[in-house]
Amino acid sequence: MNIDERNAIYNQAKEWVFTAGKNIRAKIDDPLVIDTKSNPNDLVTTMDKETEAYFVEKINQEYPEHHIIGEEGYGDKLTTLAGTVWIIDPIDGTMNFVHQKRNFAISVGIYHEGIGEIGLIYDVMNDILYHAKRNEGAYKNEAKLAPLKQDVKFEEAIIGMNHFWLCENRLVDEKVMQQFVRKIRGTRTYGSAALEFAYVAEGIVDGYLTMNLAPWDIAAGIVIVNEVGGVTTDIAGVTLSMLEKNSVFTCNASLQHEIIQFIEKGRK
Repeated sequence: MNIDERNAIYNQAKEWVFTAGKNIRAKIDDPLVIDTKSNPNDLVTTMDKETEAYFVEKINQEYPEHHIIGEEGYGDKLTTLAGTVWIIDPIDGTMNFVHQKRNFAISVGIYHEGIGEIGLIYDVMNDILYHAKRNEGAYKNEAKLAPLKQDVKFEEAIIGMNHFWLCENRLVDEKVMQQFVRKIRGTRTYGSAALEFAYVAEGIVDGYLTMNLAPWDIAAGIVIVNEVGGVTTDIAGVTLSMLEKNSVFTCNASLQHEIIQFIEKGRK
């Protein structure tokens, strides 16, 4: 993908994201049909489906040679990231959308031959777009985000986490995670993985740690975090697969090794 192609795709994707967000805001108080997927807390609404269908229709019309991975199943069933692939979460933070009518985002990551080229995370209700193109920096609306500080100390870190590390999980030791929470400065939970990534990129939190995310939760965020010098792996420091679920740790690079080592001790 050359620069001109990427710029054209970026501008088109940005336009579609804003249009989709405007539609969500216009219908935010309309009655919703709410269903569950894998469990009672895994929600999907008519707006999730409508928004993803909108993106799929537009992409298929404008870029029929591109592929799509979408949370609600309107895209393609892929076994490779060959070519150009749009990875879309139409509403990341559906529970927040249903219960709070805020703190959710549209997340669009665009990858070419497996490399993240474009990331868009749109905080719909606050009208804030976090966005990046590979090697061109990351932005919050029109303001360029500063590179992350490289001198953050473990004991001063604020880490985005959710409650799932408390559940029975062979990936981590509960007692070690309790020690981890005591050692760092604090934790935050926002209920939207995409926004957690955006906040890491902005430096509002120093990292985000979670046990099980799908590609659409993280595709855009990885591109944005990369552009401010952050890093994203699984909790063992291994490169993520963009075709399956992973544990995820995205953070300020100065913290990565020490935190992974701390968690790893509890797995031995």
